[in-house]
Amino acid sequence: MTQSIDTSKRKQFGNRFLKNDDDVFKHNAWDNVEWNEAQEIQALSQVCAHVKTKMPSEKAADLEDNADEYWNKFYSVHQEKFFKNRCWLFTEFPEITSLKNEKPSFILEVGCGVGNSVFPILAHCVDSNVHVYCCDFSSNAIQILKENSEYNDKHCTAFVCDITSDEWNPPFALESLDVILLVFVLSAVQPEKLKHVVGQFYKYLKPGGMVLFRDYGRYDMAQLRFKEGRCISENYYSRGDGTLVHFFTQGAGFEQVQNMVDRRMQVNRGKQLKMYRVWIQCKYKKPIL
Repeated sequence: MTQSIDTSKRKQFGNRFLKNDDDVFKHNAWDNVEWNEAQEIQALSQVCAHVKTKMPSEKAADLEDNADEYWNKFYSVHQEKFFKNRCWLFTEFPEITSLKNEKPSFILEVGCGVGNSVFPILAHCVDSNVHVYCCDFSSNAIQILKENSEYNDKHCTAFVCDITSDEWNPPFALESLDVILLVFVLSAVQPEKLKHVVGQFYKYLKPGGMVLFRDYGRYDMAQLRFKEGRCISENYYSRGDGTLVHFFTQGAGFEQVQNMVDRRMQVNRGKQLKMYRVWIQCKYKKPIL
């Protein structure tokens, strides 16, 4: 049985600032690290080089047409061992814990994988009237999630869903969800399909409901590390395992609550290395008309 998670000592992102360059290797990470002009120019140069060495269109089409197979293979290989549980969710997205009340509340996690957000949420809301729906593109991921001893269908409903399809056919009604959560998911959606996906979120959220997401920002370390021939189109790539990723900037059609770029420097103190991450964290509300 998973124990409830104490988040009282966990600070939100954006609380540790590097004020003296001599201190850089004293901690594992620093928040809101601004890039200098040389870094910006170098990042843009690398991305432009990626576009000049794009993969053949036939190969890109195969990757997109068979995306579910690549994700199924990913979870067949890694099972539940690749990602860690995301206990930081409750400090960054307190909207999740605010649902702990007498009225029934409903959360949907899109792209849930094997449950690295689902199970911490279930543990945190164990004594509340919250039901967690969760879906993933990969049927293997959903099978692994359901086989977890912490899965309880009284409090959680997991199902397979391609969120880019015209119809979802989910196990919940229109305008029934309080929260839709996406953690590094929208970056896996083909850029031209994002507008449709956002429209689907709007349909299923209650008025006043929230979309919460965190994802890769443009020029993140993961983007700059791509080699020649992995680029499909501008800021859109295939990883070595065939899964796809899109590095994007902010933008959405809902009422904006938070729209933040988290520029973080991660440090390998043993090897004296600096690694620059760029993440986007956003919160959007469906207007109450």
